[in-house]
Amino acid sequence: MARYKTKKEQRLRRHRRIRQTISGTAAKPRLAVCVTSKHIYVQFIDDENGRTLCAASTLDPKFRETGEKVNTAGAVKLGEIAAEKAKSADITTSVFDRGGFRYHGKVKALADAVRKAGIKI
Repeated sequence: MARYKTKKEQRLRRHRRIRQTISGTAAKPRLAVCVTSKHIYVQFIDDENGRTLCAASTLDPKFRETGEKVNTAGAVKLGEIAAEKAKSADITTSVFDRGGFRYHGKVKALADAVRKAGIKI
């Protein structure tokens, strides 16, 4: 019988495994992505100091103004907004943390949009 029964427990197990190798610094923060059934959250995190340098989500007024839904097209818009905030916080490179989610669909669209906007992942 499987030890981790729910999908959430399986995702958290994958995330813990990923976080053993990925860590963010002030010069190269961790780009953490969280996808729920209703929203997408993005943070640029400095793990050495335990601080969030900048963040964006589908709840932000900038995203709401676009009128996009929370789908792959919306993830692209959110990636552009997140990259814009990162540039204003003097972030040029980052380490991508998919949070145990599969790298396809919304997660991939968001990462590609951040890359296209000029942040090196």
